[in-house]
Amino acid sequence: MLPFLLIQTRADDAVAADELRSTTELGGFGAGELTTLRLDRVLDAGRPASGPGVAALDWAAVLAGHSGVIVGGSPFNSSDPDELKSGLQVSVEAELGRLLDVVMDRDVPFLGACYGVGTLGAHQGAHVDATYGEPAGAVTLHVTEAGRQDPLLAGVEPRFTAFVGHKEAIRALPGHAEVLVAGEACPVQMFRIGAHQYATQFHPELDLEGLLYRLEIYADHGYYDPAEAEELFARVRAATVTEPRKVLDNFRRRYAR
Repeated sequence: MLPFLLIQTRADDAVAADELRSTTELGGFGAGELTTLRLDRVLDAGRPASGPGVAALDWAAVLAGHSGVIVGGSPFNSSDPDELKSGLQVSVEAELGRLLDVVMDRDVPFLGACYGVGTLGAHQGAHVDATYGEPAGAVTLHVTEAGRQDPLLAGVEPRFTAFVGHKEAIRALPGHAEVLVAGEACPVQMFRIGAHQYATQFHPELDLEGLLYRLEIYADHGYYDPAEAEELFARVRAATVTEPRKVLDNFRRRYAR
């Protein structure tokens, strides 16, 4: 079997390691079935500067050796004003844009979690902004009619609880996108482009241990009010989150080759 590729954009080594742990466990990946690519390291490793027209990676060659691509969460927001983006963020976005060019051209299976909504959505013409941001926590979502027919949601309950925490979200999708999961505070929680490219606003790759760890690490990054941390942590611990991992597991099962 060709491994799947987890692309990470977090510069924090400990958080990236925990993301790999939770993705591996929740997706049911065995030894050698999930490889990682730390895009922040690639772009800081002395390679040619990545920007418009300048590629750091041969994505066609990279993807040829993998069953599919997973993009994890990120400290970056696609909808940030350009003047506020760091040089690394600009390079990461340019590189992910080139990745998605190849993904769409070659119909490579793709699953973007949280940050994947902004990357895949923006690439496909969606309007991404802060209108439907959600504070960190657990929310109730529902599977749409289209979602009930989609193989990545096989076995997922019609209504389920998931972990979220994001400053930006999809405000409007292009006509060729299909909404698969929706929420009250954030209408687009999962969508599909074509037959094999997906993005979720919720976190199928994040368990309770990982969420609590990230909440501690990113306490001052605006995902929640630090003064309410104790109450937030208690609510998160009390939530029963069983369904989102099925999306990740279904992705692995469907596209392993």
